[in-house]
Amino acid sequence: MNKQEKARTPDKENPGTESVSTQFRGEIENLITQLQSALGDAIQGMDDRPAFTVGAEAALQALAEPLPDIGCGAQKSIEKLLQLNAAAAANTGGPKCFHFIIGGNTPAALAADILATAYETVTYTWIVSPVGVQMEIQALDWLKELFGLRSSMTGIMVTGATMANFVGLAAARQWWGEQQGIDISETGMTGLPQMPVLTSGFVHASTLKVLALQGIGRANVQKFCRDEFGRLDLSAMEQALNQLDGKPALIIVNAGEVNTGEFDPVKDMIRLARRHNCWVHADGAFGLFARISPRVAHLAEGIEEADSITVDGHKWLNVPFDSGYAFVRDHGLLSRAFRYSADYLPEENSPRPTLGAIGPESSRRARSFAVWATLKAYGRKGHRGIVEHCLDIAGHFAQQVEKHEQLEMMADVPLNIVAFRFNPGGLSEEQLDNLNEQLGEVIVTDGRFMAGTSKLGQRTIFRPAFSNWRTRRQDVEEFAEVVIELGRDLL
Repeated sequence: MNKQEKARTPDKENPGTESVSTQFRGEIENLITQLQSALGDAIQGMDDRPAFTVGAEAALQALAEPLPDIGCGAQKSIEKLLQLNAAAAANTGGPKCFHFIIGGNTPAALAADILATAYETVTYTWIVSPVGVQMEIQALDWLKELFGLRSSMTGIMVTGATMANFVGLAAARQWWGEQQGIDISETGMTGLPQMPVLTSGFVHASTLKVLALQGIGRANVQKFCRDEFGRLDLSAMEQALNQLDGKPALIIVNAGEVNTGEFDPVKDMIRLARRHNCWVHADGAFGLFARISPRVAHLAEGIEEADSITVDGHKWLNVPFDSGYAFVRDHGLLSRAFRYSADYLPEENSPRPTLGAIGPESSRRARSFAVWATLKAYGRKGHRGIVEHCLDIAGHFAQQVEKHEQLEMMADVPLNIVAFRFNPGGLSEEQLDNLNEQLGEVIVTDGRFMAGTSKLGQRTIFRPAFSNWRTRRQDVEEFAEVVIELGRDLL
């Protein structure tokens, strides 16, 4: 028997290999019927499901099993998945999830994202999905209009703000090297001096993570703070820049701090940077959405002058995870930093776009479907409406905190985050911190709402963030009552 005949001979020890294609096709019709019912229940039940399922740990023990030799088939597998999800899920898309600044899904975005998976759309380069690639470019152009950014900026879709920061800071690092006559993407950073990085105490953990990944280092970040909350000391930053005497540096502007929603002085920082040899990177993961509403647009005034800007879609744009965007003023820096070429890949100068060559990912799903669909469906006014709805919800919850004697406001509310704590009175600051930390654990295990604790200066706080169109006034009223109920139980 020759090699070709042997390759065509069925595996007699595993006769199912002949019919696997037939088996899979035979499952599809029943699977569609099954999914129609499951998707309907999932979407329609979003408002009513708890934020977190009680007893999740016990239910998840069912996952601890060896790989089956003979599988159970698609229908039974999906049935089991649905059972496990019902028993151990977090309803992060629902109206009562206030943790981590998680948005919901507009109906158009949700439907489009399901189709992106069904079509198995790949957006590495134009040839594998002309519509997916062009839709991404169009959606990014619309986002620049929505946020009032320069139309000349190059945009790219990534998994979220962390990778958007990666893109912006990779461009900054490439610029910094070229300022010294070095192409870092080719030769690396060996032998170069430390890259100066200046920011405030508002800098986000994802930015520090990216600086570590890029070899710049977390400890290399200089934070200029005028108080324990991390607010920028602009004069101290200016003194540090003066000492650099024209050497290139990176300034990171933080548009939206995660505990209170407060902003760095965006316009002042960029003006300062322009008097020196600086790249300005603006982290606007959720804060950039302030630009959409005249009520809060002043918070991010001047951000369009930054050299790189990042924002999340799965926060306030209300599109499904994962979805983030980076905008960079110099396309050439991106193409050099993320150069990606091989004989079988499109040429760099091809007239058909290759998005995988200007960002970190080569395997790229069609995030563009959901972003394009929601912008097309609801336009500028619809998305301004989502932002202003959430501003109103934050204001209403702040009123609930003021209304209840056992709740204490811990900061002003400039945007969509309300910093508060449970304070029954008669306790020291240390006791209050311990009590609120315990209460944070209890709220999660209770399951009715999802909200976590953080630190504002030395104090333990709750910092619910409102960025979901589904959240209603009655939801935040109930949340205030639940916090008091559970807090009293602890006492």
